[in-house]
Amino acid sequence: MVTRAVLRYIRITPRKFRQIIPLIKGRNAEEAIAILSSVKKGASKYAIDLLKSAIANARRLQGVEASNLYISKLIADGGPMLKRFRAASMGRASPIRKRTSHITVELDEQAKPKEAPAPKVNTKAAKGKTKRPRQKE
Repeated sequence: MVTRAVLRYIRITPRKFRQIIPLIKGRNAEEAIAILSSVKKGASKYAIDLLKSAIANARRLQGVEASNLYISKLIADGGPMLKRFRAASMGRASPIRKRTSHITVELDEQAKPKEAPAPKVNTKAAKGKTKRPRQKE
């Protein structure tokens, strides 16, 4: 079952947040929090809060254990820009774009490992009556 958490309008550029996505995508949610706590990026603080929120959302569902959750999807989309202007030379103004982000995380439950069926035995190979391929001379 997929659990989702969204963090919107945060004041960090999506480009900066996307730097930490490969570090944690596909990992266990609790393991990802441990990894992010040692990363020296401002985006890691937002990601930790978002993961904790997604885990709390998953705990509300019945039959979901937090230890079985992994990050199946993590997206950093651009939000609206705050447009400001700065004085430039010769009486001009240069634009400043302060970017915001919308971040979405989806946690999914790991499938329980199925027992592998017993391998099929080739009866001809077991009896030694298999044909060998011809060798070209």
